[in-house]
Amino acid sequence: MVEVVAALIWDKDKFMICQRPAHKSCALLWEFVGGKVELGETKAQALIRECQEELDVTLSVGDEFIDVVHQYPDIKVHLTLFNATIAEGVPQKLEHNDIKWIAPSEIPNYDFCPADTEILKKIISFYSK
Repeated sequence: MVEVVAALIWDKDKFMICQRPAHKSCALLWEFVGGKVELGETKAQALIRECQEELDVTLSVGDEFIDVVHQYPDIKVHLTLFNATIAEGVPQKLEHNDIKWIAPSEIPNYDFCPADTEILKKIISFYSK
């Protein structure tokens, strides 16, 4: 099983989603920024590194929002999503095709990676008004 971390980053009443590049798995689907935990890293360290690499921002990692296990056809992932804030920088599209800030009510307008299904349900139940 592959350990993966991601960030739930809020700006007022909207949160950040990123569109995967066309040449990668789950091409052009939307996801939360993050990536694989490398050997010797904590989950928080991995998330900070991934956000630096993918968005050119410094992240402040908060508490765990949810963790899910998802079986893709070729890989099983354990995804841990953390509440986080941008401590420094403005998000850049270094890795992703696009970046958007959306409200929970806008979730149905986007096609997300399958592993994010349970996460999105929890966001809707916690934050929808």
